[in-house]
Amino acid sequence: MENDAPPLVLVLAGAGYGQQAPLLWWTRSIAQAAGCEVVAPAWVVDDAAGADPVPFVEAAVHAALGDRLPDLVVAKSFGCAALPWALRHGVPGIWLTPVLTDGAVAAALAAATDAHVAIGGSDDPVWRPERVSGTAARLQTVDRVGHTLEVPGDWRASQRVQADVLAHVEQRVRASVR
Repeated sequence: MENDAPPLVLVLAGAGYGQQAPLLWWTRSIAQAAGCEVVAPAWVVDDAAGADPVPFVEAAVHAALGDRLPDLVVAKSFGCAALPWALRHGVPGIWLTPVLTDGAVAAALAAATDAHVAIGGSDDPVWRPERVSGTAARLQTVDRVGHTLEVPGDWRASQRVQADVLAHVEQRVRASVR
C-alpha cells in the first residue's frame, strides 16, 4: 500500500561535494534513523552540466525518482539547481549553499514559500541573499564560513556550525515523518 510507504528524502550532492561529505553523510543518517527512504543520485559534473546545471539536475532527479515525489529535498550547492523543480512540484527543501549567482536558482528561491530553508556562509561568494529579497523561504547566513560551511583553520568550530545546520535537517526530516 502506498500510504504505508516511508517518507522519501532526496539528497543531492554538489559538484565537488559528494554524498560521502559530512553534511550529506549525516543527512542520510538522520533520515534513515527516522525511518525515511533516502534516494541520493550520484553524478559527474562535466562542462556542459556546469554551464547549465538546472536541466542536468532535473534529468538526474527524474532518472532517480521517475514520477515519485520526495517528501523533502536536501541539496548542497550544485544540487540546489533542483530548486525550480522542487517549486513546480511543491516539494519542500533545505538548500545548503545554493548558488545564488545562477539566475534560475535565485529566481526559484525568491519565489519559494516558507517550506524552504536556505543556508549559506557570509564568506561564500555565491551566497547572495540580496538576490532573493522578498522570499518567504527562511534564509540563514552563517558568519565566518565559506562555501563548505566550515570555519577555516578550526575543525571544532566547523563541527559546531555543521551540527547547527544538521539540526535544521533533523527538524525537517522529523516533520516529514509525522
